[in-house]
Amino acid sequence: MPFARETGNAFGTDSPIPETTCDAFLDGGFSVLQPKARGNRSGMDALLLAASLPEETCGLLADLGAGAGVAGFAALQRHDGLNLLAVEKNHEMAEMARQSCQLEENRHLQSRIRVLEADVTLSGQARRKAGLENDSVDHVIMNPPYNTRGTRAPADAMRAEAFMMAEGGLDAWFRTAAAIVRPGGTMSIIYRTDNLGEVIACSQGRFGNLEIIPVHSREKEAAKRMIVRGICGALAPLRILPGFVIHAEGGGFRPCADNVFRGKAGLGI
Repeated sequence: MPFARETGNAFGTDSPIPETTCDAFLDGGFSVLQPKARGNRSGMDALLLAASLPEETCGLLADLGAGAGVAGFAALQRHDGLNLLAVEKNHEMAEMARQSCQLEENRHLQSRIRVLEADVTLSGQARRKAGLENDSVDHVIMNPPYNTRGTRAPADAMRAEAFMMAEGGLDAWFRTAAAIVRPGGTMSIIYRTDNLGEVIACSQGRFGNLEIIPVHSREKEAAKRMIVRGICGALAPLRILPGFVIHAEGGGFRPCADNVFRGKAGLGI
């Protein structure tokens, strides 16, 4: 696949993080350590999220729930004027992001990345003490857990943490995003389409000028996930943009998707 290539365990058997692989993204533009057989391995969703940022994006980007850092690293690879604050509460995943910063193939990104080990659902003084200051970033991206308590949790604890929404739900993520982004700053989220109502509700009073981009696996299939973009404090009404289709009918990626996953283009929407 063009968006990732497994290159083996970069730190060998003595690594403090067991069972990791070093995966190359955007045609080798950068690499990230990821868990080999547990937890969450980032792929298309992370790259689509990074590609949703407008071409002129610059400033400080916060990736909330960054995991190993794929979405944030991809955003930096695409936008020379961006710096990254990767926020992740799981110690092992945060450590993978830190060690990924030190990889030789990421030398060109190292000075632009800071990893913050913190819970994005904290609020008020607890959030600020954790390092998430009010009005401190220009852009926020997030790929929150899709599943709620009604869904059976995975047996693997790290995977369950990545896939199951914690106490406070999606509103806690939006509360933090709205608190830390400066007025006029942007928010982008990738989420399941059946949760559209929740995304809109959580945006009320926080983000306006919402743009919804349905993401279709194939042209004639219903969109199962979407990207929603908004501007902090904006009042413009919601818009539904043309859908983005990933796979061609005959197999493989459509040219527009192939270009996104190779880092040659953004969503262009």
